Amino acid sequence: MEDPTHGHVPWAGRFEALLRDESATRKEKSMTLAEGIRLYPKAIAWSILLSSTLIMEGYDLALLGSMYDSPAFKKKFGKEAADGEWNISAAWQLGLANGARCGEIVGLLICGQVFERLGYRRTMSWALLAICLIIFLFFYAVNIQMLLAAEILAGIPWGIFQTLPVLYASEVCRIVLRPYLTTFINMCWVIGQFVAAGVNRTSVLSTDEQAYNIKFGVQWVWIPALAMVLLFAPESPWWITVFSTIEETIVMIQHTNRFERSHVEGTGYLDCFKDTNLRRTEIVCVVWMVQTLCGSNLMDYFAYFCLQAGIPPIESFELSMAKFTLGFFGTFVSWFLISVAGRRAIHMFGLATLFILLVIIGSLGFAPASNEAAKLSIAAILITFTFFFDFTIGPVTYSLVSELSSTRLKAKTIVLARVLHNISKIVVALLTHYQLKETAWDWGAKTAYFWAGTCLFCLIWAYFRLPEPRGRAYKELDLLFERGTPARKFSATRVDAYVEELMRMQEGARR
Repeated sequence: MEDPTHGHVPWAGRFEALLRDESATRKEKSMTLAEGIRLYPKAIAWSILLSSTLIMEGYDLALLGSMYDSPAFKKKFGKEAADGEWNISAAWQLGLANGARCGEIVGLLICGQVFERLGYRRTMSWALLAICLIIFLFFYAVNIQMLLAAEILAGIPWGIFQTLPVLYASEVCRIVLRPYLTTFINMCWVIGQFVAAGVNRTSVLSTDEQAYNIKFGVQWVWIPALAMVLLFAPESPWWITVFSTIEETIVMIQHTNRFERSHVEGTGYLDCFKDTNLRRTEIVCVVWMVQTLCGSNLMDYFAYFCLQAGIPPIESFELSMAKFTLGFFGTFVSWFLISVAGRRAIHMFGLATLFILLVIIGSLGFAPASNEAAKLSIAAILITFTFFFDFTIGPVTYSLVSELSSTRLKAKTIVLARVLHNISKIVVALLTHYQLKETAWDWGAKTAYFWAGTCLFCLIWAYFRLPEPRGRAYKELDLLFERGTPARKFSATRVDAYVEELMRMQEGARR
């Protein structure tokens, strides 16, 4: 007798495969971190390698942002004011940052179409080659217009870097390893920013034009090396395991794919908005936009608040390095928290904490201009803000987006979510620019009140809409979404995907 729900696969064979898959899943869910590391060392290593490409994006974006205080850089690309000072206008600074975001959106859309044909290895290798060539534009830029063109073009491979590491890390697909390999991506961003701050610290007051060109050119050292290593990377880390678990892994892949196909057909972008996938797409998109709407944009204006506090450029760079160090340490803290608490709890705790810090910063904005202690406090609280962001919202987002999207639509969902994230970054950057600019709205530190409001909105949304995926196999998450389980009840709801499929198989056999 055949099971009509699965084509021409004998019912007895389907039942036997189901039992094998249930056994494999039970073993996976009981696997400890030490066992996961022992069984999947190569998969972990390749995932970390792909994620490390994001160090370059963190480096490049932080590098350009901190160059605006370099005398040589300002004289080359800025204009001389009436007082003899050379400066790059705030409008051009905003344009350079948003130019990169626009390029990233293009890169994300390209990646969504290309990597399924070329695979991880070739797509990433071509992206690395592209950024290697684009660095020539940065290095030999003769005016700010050429610099803008370089930013836009660089954004295209950066968009690819933003997508593939998340997908690759999630494909390791061992429950115990998921949160560590996905949240490591956040650490890569922080590492890149820290390196950029350190490089700028060594030559912040230099008047030599080559001082900033070398900072762009230093990337030529690691990009070719990384590209050469990636030529040997496997297309997916699913198979990189000890021999005894290969068969079980293949059974789990096949079963999860059959389970999702039996509920939702199609793998196009439109399918992300159909049936239960609509809810999953909403969650993943909003979770990624929360990274921007929670007030994290104020971290990018740390130098501005240091200037307001009268902190000299050298000390400002040193404080920036301290900020990134805390951010790096924060990701380590997140690994501990993820092992003892749920993603939903960490996410909501982070939003609640950031909301309180934003209210404090906004309140300090009412202090008189002569109150230096208040200005220094704002800078100190922003450092604290960075620490809390980087052990809650920052890293846990990558874990959530990889787990809550459908495996069949994961690439499309992540591309859509990241595109919306970048669009929100552009909008938020424009708003913050006008909020802080003295010749515009001139809100100063009171700007934090506005972002405290958006942070509170994110917290309310998370309470009602963000589910808890901790400890769930992908097919269990599929079934919870299929049933329309409320977000607040995800962790407490008992579900057995195997019993569900067995019942469907029996019903099909009776027909």
